[in-house]
Amino acid sequence: MSWLRALKETARSGLEIERQRLEPLIAFRGAAGLALVVGTSLVLFGPEIAASSAFGAFQAAIATFQRSWRPRPVLALVSGASLAVSTFLGYVTASQPVLFLCLLGVWTFLAGLAWAAGPTGGIIASSNVAIMLVTITLPTSVEDAAAHAGMILVGGVVQAALIVLFPVRRWGAQRDALADALAAEADYARRLRHDPVAPFDPLPLMTARSAAAVTPREARRRPAELHGARGIAERLRPVLASLADPAMGVPGDGLERAWVNELLGAAGSVLDAAARAVRYGEPVHLSATDLGVLKTPDNDVILVGPALRAADRLAALLDDVLEIAEGTGTESGLPENLAPDTRHRPTLLRLVPVVVKAMRRELHPGSPILRHAIRVAVVAVAGYFVGAALPLGHGYWAPMTAVMVMRPEFSQTYGRSVARFCGTLIGIGLATAIVQTAHPDARLSALLAVVCAGLMYLLMRTGYAVGQVCVSGYVVFLLGMAGDDWSQTVTERIVLTLVGGLLAMISYALYPAWETPRLRNRLAEWLVADGRYAATVVDRYADPAHRDLDEVRDALIATREARVAWQEALATAQHEPVRHRGISRAAATDAQHALAQLGRSAMVLEAHLPARSADPVPGAAQLAEALRRATERGAKAVRERRLPDWQPVVDAVAHWDVPTPARDGTAPAGDPVVRRGAALLLEALEEFTRALDERGGSTRVSSTLAENREED
Repeated sequence: MSWLRALKETARSGLEIERQRLEPLIAFRGAAGLALVVGTSLVLFGPEIAASSAFGAFQAAIATFQRSWRPRPVLALVSGASLAVSTFLGYVTASQPVLFLCLLGVWTFLAGLAWAAGPTGGIIASSNVAIMLVTITLPTSVEDAAAHAGMILVGGVVQAALIVLFPVRRWGAQRDALADALAAEADYARRLRHDPVAPFDPLPLMTARSAAAVTPREARRRPAELHGARGIAERLRPVLASLADPAMGVPGDGLERAWVNELLGAAGSVLDAAARAVRYGEPVHLSATDLGVLKTPDNDVILVGPALRAADRLAALLDDVLEIAEGTGTESGLPENLAPDTRHRPTLLRLVPVVVKAMRRELHPGSPILRHAIRVAVVAVAGYFVGAALPLGHGYWAPMTAVMVMRPEFSQTYGRSVARFCGTLIGIGLATAIVQTAHPDARLSALLAVVCAGLMYLLMRTGYAVGQVCVSGYVVFLLGMAGDDWSQTVTERIVLTLVGGLLAMISYALYPAWETPRLRNRLAEWLVADGRYAATVVDRYADPAHRDLDEVRDALIATREARVAWQEALATAQHEPVRHRGISRAAATDAQHALAQLGRSAMVLEAHLPARSADPVPGAAQLAEALRRATERGAKAVRERRLPDWQPVVDAVAHWDVPTPARDGTAPAGDPVVRRGAALLLEALEEFTRALDERGGSTRVSSTLAENREED
């Protein structure tokens, strides 16, 4: 993609306004907390301290809107406390420019590294550094700075207290995550009726898994319907896929296929009903027809073999879903045969070494997070110099803008830069018109600032540009309350916002972290994860007596994580203005489809794992080892721009095609489910090789594979 096209695309994405579900009660609660803090500070301490406390309460409320599974009061307290410390240290060093610039560089570098702990930590850390550049200009002495820092902390405490006293949709984020996972399974079941090998995006299940991890204290208060259902949703997917797949025994046409479609439709309806019940905490409403389809004895008459086992397993899992959604079952609200989710999230204090370890892992030359941290630290210091050199005053707006818009990704940095400048123009224009018309005093300015903040909380999810319109008005009114000349503020803010945005954009162009060259490595990591998952599943057939389902689950999670990482990298690379040095878009799409089918084939095998008392499947251990060895070598070939060779897997599968003596003649060796699954695995691997061959069809693939074998 050319630079001109990339700029157009990112500008369009930054100015995009989306229709989102608004949360007026949460927005009103945040605005009420801000009004309480500002009003009390204005009456007791004056406009300067009121402005500092307003920034603390404002940022604490914004922190609670971030996508995080931690309790919202904790986010508000962390935001308020960190901003208070930043403000005090910043003011103490502000009188010594060299020391302050060192502090700014180090503080901003650490804020950039905080993205290693996740987007929520990165956003809170970056916002605190940016707001610190404003709040350190308000105090006039060290004692005054301590008072300002204290009121900033109070702002965070007030927002946290309001969340505790007036909760809105307690456990709402976790309910939505679990409901989305169940709804995704319902949609998948319906799509399987028309496409028996339909793809499935595992992101809702990954999100639900992340939401299910809680601290030990939260685990004692978690609603019963949030226990265990995520695990059922994960186990439902392979059962649904196995039931629909023609390779597992149900032909594409006929009575059996029609009945399977009825079962899939009923499963979709039941899962949708369970999703609604979990989301809103209501009873489950089901139709008698759907229950009749799932409970009918016709399953035993129409279906046989693997399809019958899948249908019985589906009915049992749906029973568990309904019991959890209705809050029935045992005293804990769980079905007796279902273990609750015992994954625990570390408490706040125990999270510190986890975050430090994550940041240390990013301290290597190829890390995008490290490059972002270096970029944002240099730009913050350079922006402070530029702002001080310009004859405008309020030079801190340039580095503040740069820190707020910079992200580890190219498209977000450029899109936010354009959106912030356009939002600033509109917001300042509206605020200026209000000031010229109403000539507000300190109290009216405070009220207008609270109104702007409330609109920000309400509309922030609709688009970054919309939020910046509200933020610009908020800052103008708040600084006007503190005594700044609004007419001077207009010119300075527009010019310095433009300067900060340009610095952010130039820095990424000069010191980028492009994702395009790393696409092949991401694809290779997904291939290895898929191969290990498939090998782990096949291993369970080789040794049922010592099977470890936790090992299978861990391999599946690793596969999903690798897939999500690939999808995010591919989406990021599509908007980068770099020459093609990774993989073409067509090849990436085909390779993604092939690996998705590889994971799906392994998942179908997982749906039919044998009991511990079952006999080992001959040849399964050899197939598992061949899958591990071949996918690891294939990943190396992908990184080196060679075509993978699957000969070890071909040999292992061919072993089962050799007839062996049986009572009534001869029959192929091995379990029929494993044989069919192995054929699907090999087909997906060969499709992956064809996808990467961009030079000329199957003949070219065969010759290249022969060359690779000679090299090896």
